[in-house]
Amino acid sequence: MGKPRTEIPWPHKARTPAEAVKFIDTTGFCMLFPVKRVELPSLYYAVTRRHPPRWDSETEKMWGWKDELPRRRRAFYAKYFRTRGTFISLRMLPHFLAMRGTAARAGDAERWYAEGRISPAARDVWAALEKHGPMATLALRHACGMDSKVGNARYKRAMLELQCLLVVTHFGTEEESGAWPSARLNLTWRVFPRQTAAARNLSAETARATVAAKYRQWHTDAPPSTMARLFGWTAEQAAAALRK
Repeated sequence: MGKPRTEIPWPHKARTPAEAVKFIDTTGFCMLFPVKRVELPSLYYAVTRRHPPRWDSETEKMWGWKDELPRRRRAFYAKYFRTRGTFISLRMLPHFLAMRGTAARAGDAERWYAEGRISPAARDVWAALEKHGPMATLALRHACGMDSKVGNARYKRAMLELQCLLVVTHFGTEEESGAWPSARLNLTWRVFPRQTAAARNLSAETARATVAAKYRQWHTDAPPSTMARLFGWTAEQAAAALRK
């Protein structure tokens, strides 16, 4: 099977974390696995040269990078586009934060909650990470009082909410239950302080233009409607970003 149209030309398989970072830096932003109706390249294809995805030793190796690359401060990773696993390069991260208006600071959880920007559960998860530092899933749920089945559902919704706002990133793993290692989570402004500070000096309009230009490097004929759908922009914002 030939290369899927969403994937970009890449000279050889990405076999090491350093090569994975180079791929992420080149694309600017990409998916962990290919996702239907998300017109972005995937690290999976760069590692395996296969489509559709399947699990094997190459996939398992790549799976670990989603936690280790942010821990080493080499790339941002969270469930962002369509709440699916997404890498963002350090160069592009300030633009995404500025675009979303989410270059957070210490203490912002309460302010954002008061302004209606986040749910009560998201505020509690954020506050726990701010108080205790990076935490694995079970410990974080316990700190937030979300141990029950209902609490777990609230936790999952809150975590997706914070990741889609780019407030939280993966940050390594931890053995908690003797089974599959749990992801550790951390606050973006703690892991990537330089990129967060840089975002505060960017306007949303400039950020959107930079993101659009990067996307157009690999999707030269993408219409404004495609970018509006992918990035959550209005039609006017997409058109303005392409005029910059």
